[in-house]
Amino acid sequence: MSSRASSDEQPSPPASATESALPPRPVLLVAAGLAIVLVAGVAVVGLVFGGRQTPARQAGPLPVPAVSAPDAGRPECARLMAELPPTVKSAGRQLPRRELADPAPPATAAWGTSEPVVLRCGVGKPRELKPTSKLVVVDDVQWFPVDNTGATTWYVAGKPVTVAVTVPEGAGTGVVQDLSKAVAAAMPR
Repeated sequence: MSSRASSDEQPSPPASATESALPPRPVLLVAAGLAIVLVAGVAVVGLVFGGRQTPARQAGPLPVPAVSAPDAGRPECARLMAELPPTVKSAGRQLPRRELADPAPPATAAWGTSEPVVLRCGVGKPRELKPTSKLVVVDDVQWFPVDNTGATTWYVAGKPVTVAVTVPEGAGTGVVQDLSKAVAAAMPR
């Protein structure tokens, strides 16, 4: 019986053969450490650069729904469209002007990607605007802000046509400052 049991058993390889099949322990520790450093580096790069907006030319044309803009064909709107800047400042970042998808509403422009700033020239006056309404003056342009859910629409007051600029919540006032220069140039007093 003992001869049968010994024939079923496999001879064990020499100790030196088992140890040589694996890399030395210090090499394994270095490899594991490098993998951890690489993963941490990728995570840091993703956090630092991952939140940036895609450039407008990669985002494709922006669909903008049409709204009533009875004065969009007036010369003041044409002059304003020619004066608009290629970028506007929003929350400390420069937003590039976007191409609009067809059919694009007349006298309309937009900047940014995920939550764009949209300008419309020739719209009607907001019903909230009264003779006693408080206005904000930026670069000699009077603005009337109307808060909406998630955005504020700023209306130009006291000019031959009404301009509406819808700005996402948290964008700051840089957009209004940048666009005031264009409005002032296109529609001087």
